[in-house]
Amino acid sequence: VLKDAIELRSSDIHLEPFEDEFRIRYRIDGVLQDVPVPSQLKRFQPAIVSRIKILSHLNIAEKRLPQDGRIKIRVENSEVDIRVSVIPMIHGEAVVMRLLRQNATLRGMEELGMDAREIDCFRRVLQMPHGIILVTGTTGSGKTSTLYTALNEINDADRKIITIEDPVEYQLKGINQIQVSEKAGLTFARGLRSILRHDPDVVLIGEIRDHETAQIAVQASLTGHLVFSTLHTNDAPGALTRLVDMGVEPYLVSSSLEAVLAQRLVRVLCNECREADHSPAAQQFKAQVGIPLDTTIYRSVGCRQCRQTGFYGRHAIFEWMDSDNEIRSLVLKNASSGVLREAARAAGMETRQG
Repeated sequence: VLKDAIELRSSDIHLEPFEDEFRIRYRIDGVLQDVPVPSQLKRFQPAIVSRIKILSHLNIAEKRLPQDGRIKIRVENSEVDIRVSVIPMIHGEAVVMRLLRQNATLRGMEELGMDAREIDCFRRVLQMPHGIILVTGTTGSGKTSTLYTALNEINDADRKIITIEDPVEYQLKGINQIQVSEKAGLTFARGLRSILRHDPDVVLIGEIRDHETAQIAVQASLTGHLVFSTLHTNDAPGALTRLVDMGVEPYLVSSSLEAVLAQRLVRVLCNECREADHSPAAQQFKAQVGIPLDTTIYRSVGCRQCRQTGFYGRHAIFEWMDSDNEIRSLVLKNASSGVLREAARAAGMETRQG
């Protein structure tokens, strides 16, 4: 199952027990897809779950409480870190495994999918001596990959870069990386305090989850550090209001935050089976969004390559927002995300709708 999921580029494996079946699904390009399994597999469900628990160093006798663990495997010269979550359900224990490929190649800035303006803006803030740069989006939207690309861009002998992450998804040469360990008492906040005593120039915080971490991140930026982190919001303006909602004073958010990059991943049509769409609906769509009518657009079909879905791979779309004087002034007034969005659009921010 693991090898099959990795070959199919899955990000997650779901093992779900039901009364009369044991369902296996892979999340491929952000969408769950069923995997055909023989009906007799249901009776091996407890053994399969127990084996996964052993591999991830969990208590196989504990079937009443949720458990989390990790597995490291090597598949065809590639290391894969697997985060395991086990939860008891009424018909047995359900397992979700998130696959993190350790040997994934870092992309260059131009390969992320940003347009020329967004790349220029990003590179400009990367050269700032201090401030906070946030990357925001839903879970699995590629925020970590974007941050790693940013760190790789400024990783040189003149800067000391330290990260604190949960988990460390990729090991970056020349960068000091810390793994959060809640069981050992190493939280984001505690680790961040220690990092600041190690004379860093750049700090990456895997995620700002609470008031304490947010407060320390802001103070770090105000004392001469360039700070990168992530938040879970649907758009760029929402990141500013989220920090205020966490209890950070608006004047601190206004003075520390330099830019926000919101992103999401959208599925790409399969090149092997896509077909040109000349239907009236396609022509109407081009007219609505302002695409030249002689432009060819395509529709999904489905083939063996894409498992009959019509899609293969994903592409990132971005929303870049600078903290200019108008935005900072609105944050000081505790403006809503809607007001911030209108101000950012007036200043040239391109939104990503849909």
